[in-house]
Amino acid sequence: MTEIPDIPVIGMASGGPTILRMVLGARLRRLREASGVSREDAGEAIRASESKISRLELGRVPFRERDLEDLLTLYRFTDRGEREEFLALARQANASGWWQRDSDWLPRWLGTFVGLEQAAQLIRGFEPRFVPGLLQTPEYARAVLRFLHPDEPDEMIERRATLRLRRQEILDRRQPPSLWYVVTESALRFPFGDTETWQAQLECLADAVAESNVTIQILPDDAGGAAIAGGPFTVLRFVEPEVTDVVFVPQLTNGALLDKRADLDAYLAVASRLSVAAASHEQTPLMLSDYLAKD
Repeated sequence: MTEIPDIPVIGMASGGPTILRMVLGARLRRLREASGVSREDAGEAIRASESKISRLELGRVPFRERDLEDLLTLYRFTDRGEREEFLALARQANASGWWQRDSDWLPRWLGTFVGLEQAAQLIRGFEPRFVPGLLQTPEYARAVLRFLHPDEPDEMIERRATLRLRRQEILDRRQPPSLWYVVTESALRFPFGDTETWQAQLECLADAVAESNVTIQILPDDAGGAAIAGGPFTVLRFVEPEVTDVVFVPQLTNGALLDKRADLDAYLAVASRLSVAAASHEQTPLMLSDYLAKD
């Protein structure tokens, strides 16, 4: 029988189906490699292509029980008890996340990002235009979404806002993720909504930076070269050692999820340069107070 390291069931299940699929996909890849089976041969064993095996190993698609049974047999993973545990975890991984109730409008790329965000241990990002979504007040979120989707009916804006605010529930957990954002000064000077909405948003940020798991650095308008790093991005890091960091890059009508080492290194290098160019976290409360006093 092929041996693989144990992975705690509770730790994985608490991360939700998206991260569970990625962990199980990584286990499946290690089993295949340990047994000396190519992706092409594995694909033939389940009447599929090499790309299907790649998607399974990346956790990008659900696990069919028949396919898993065939692959585990091919990989000589024969202990019945351990096979049953693997299959039981795969059933959990195939479960729907809460965000999938919006599948009638939620793009797959955004649903995948939300699932990963729900499981992340560290969320590190750069936001040049808005207050980060996880720290937006309801009124500010609605104002931003109305700005981004000016032609949508109020009902759709409300559904988008509800999803955004539901994502913030990860911050209320007993062990919330660590947040580390660099936000441009211009993003904190350009108000969305009326004066009351904007002041409430700045006060919300001031409360957030007092939390031990939240770091916010403000990038001055005169930062120069560091400020032209490009658009917003988010790096997600997970507690599970099998799952690599993922970079999410939102675009006008879609978003990209990057997990290749070269992409990760490039974005982490940009994040580090932005952090060096920005004011320290300790200066953030005073800067927010100044913005509030000027409104």
